[in-house]
Amino acid sequence: MPAISSAQCRAARALIRITQDELAAKSGVSKRAIVDFEAERSTPIKHNLAAITQALEQGGVEFLPGNGVRLRAG
Repeated sequence: MPAISSAQCRAARALIRITQDELAAKSGVSKRAIVDFEAERSTPIKHNLAAITQALEQGGVEFLPGNGVRLRAG
């Protein structure tokens, strides 16, 4: 699975209307790690980035090539 970008993370949260706190709870990743990632101050370790991606995908987001993101159809 390719890594998502900080912009994709922010956009995905906006699409499914969840806060950083909610994403932290759903992914098991600290809010600080999410805040720093979205602000482009750091990149989470591979395991945490995968957990963030999975939580957003379970919320109905689909990540597209080229930094895209959209709601999954259906």
